[in-house]
Amino acid sequence: MFYTEMWEVNFMKKMLVEFRDFALKGNVLDLAVAVVIGAAFGKIVSSLVNNIIMPFVGVLLGGLDFSDLSFKVGKSVIQYGAFIQSIVDFVIIAFAIFIFVKVLTSFIKKKEQPTEETPVPPTEEYLKEIRDLLKEQQK
Repeated sequence: MFYTEMWEVNFMKKMLVEFRDFALKGNVLDLAVAVVIGAAFGKIVSSLVNNIIMPFVGVLLGGLDFSDLSFKVGKSVIQYGAFIQSIVDFVIIAFAIFIFVKVLTSFIKKKEQPTEETPVPPTEEYLKEIRDLLKEQQK
């Protein structure tokens, strides 16, 4: 009985240590920060869509407001306007992320481009030729 209790305690301690090591790895912390920032970014984009873009779309479509679009099925109300709003949010978020990744990738590519090699001075080139000729003569 005592042995199984000790085994369970050791097992739990080991699991907690492994979880702590996993949770404190850089990748997990980076992911957590990314999720929080992503949620905040989503709120900003939703506000942009709801308060700026959709009113313009409504004016272009003759005062149509997507958020009010709905129909009833029995006692249930199907709000397909909110669904359309979510699709517009998604498209704008996806486009913003696409632009961000494209800009980031272009910066990375510029950084990785090899710099042009500086031309070797002719004197250095002559010295290399002399060295190679001397090596051939010694053979």
